[in-house]
This record gives sequence, C-alpha cells and structure tokens, in this order.
Amino acid sequence: MSLRVIAGSARGKRLKPVPGDTTRPIMDRVKEALFSIIGPYIVGATMLDLYAGTGSVGIEALSRGASRVTFNDLNRRAIATIEENLRITRLADRARITMLDALTLLSRAPDAAIDYLFIAPPQYKNLWRMTLETLDKYPAWLHENTIVIVQIDPSEYENVVLTHLSEYDRRRYGNTLLLFYESVAEDSLTER
Repeated sequence: MSLRVIAGSARGKRLKPVPGDTTRPIMDRVKEALFSIIGPYIVGATMLDLYAGTGSVGIEALSRGASRVTFNDLNRRAIATIEENLRITRLADRARITMLDALTLLSRAPDAAIDYLFIAPPQYKNLWRMTLETLDKYPAWLHENTIVIVQIDPSEYENVVLTHLSEYDRRRYGNTLLLFYESVAEDSLTER
C-alpha cells in the first residue's frame, strides 16, 4: 500500500510504512474524505494523533497548515517511522512525538486543550471505546470546539455513553468507519 501526503506543503511526498503488521494505515481515499470534512478548519489548529502508526493523518494536518501536532504511539517501529516521515516531509519543526500508552497519556493533564484528536487504535480490542471513555473522564484535553475523530472497522461499532462528548456524524468508506464527536458545552451539562 502506498502512503502519500494528499495536499499542502508536502503534497505528493511518499510516506514510509511501519514495518510489520502491527498498524493499520488509513487508506488514501479515507484520508482524502476526512480532510475534505475538516480541511477548511485545520489551518492554525492543534491535533493529537493518538495511535499514530505512520503519522499519516497528523502529517497531512501539518502539510495543510495545522500549527502543531503531537504524535503518540507505543510501538518503537512506529515512532521511528514517524520520525522518518517527518524528516521526508520537512514538517518536524511543528511536531512533537511521545511514546506512551494512549490511556496513560490521556489521564495526564495536557499543556493545553486540543482542537482535533484522531483515534485509530488496533482493531478488535475495544481500545477505541476505552480511549473515548478515558478522554471523557479527563476532559482537560477538550475545549468547546474540540472534534474527536475515531477510525474503526464497522463491525467494532457500539454506542458509547459519554458525558463530555457527543457523536454528531459517522461516515463509512468500505471497511472503514469514521465517527465524529464534539465537545458538549458546559452549560448543557448543568441542565442534565
């Protein structure tokens, strides 16, 4: 599978895959669809690419003008691949890389709330649900306009009851389902 940057300053650059089969890279057509939805708003935004793998989504965001992206993965090979892909695209100056368990990272207070969180964990481990629940438990990551995007296989989907996030859209592209969550305003929490 070829990975490439679709648009922006690094357009057309080929990205290296993570060696082995521990990651599931986003397909170019799904990434293109995702950025046709969020692309107009990514300029100047911050993003956390939580299970970053190749770093493809965060790199696309940087290429399109995101101000800062934090890439997180627990796999050493993924971290090395992200570093190489940032070097290839010359976008490392606006990137930060962490190598932590995603749930541990979310349980820590962030430097600042994030505009976009992209969550694409390994399949069939309920990690996407546990990640959303952890994020909901530690809402310091969220501000009133934060968007959380989850990439899963459609067979993994289940309704998740959350306090600080609400699903507002879902898009299916073959064997990929993108779920979109938005922050729930504080004043609506007090009305519950």
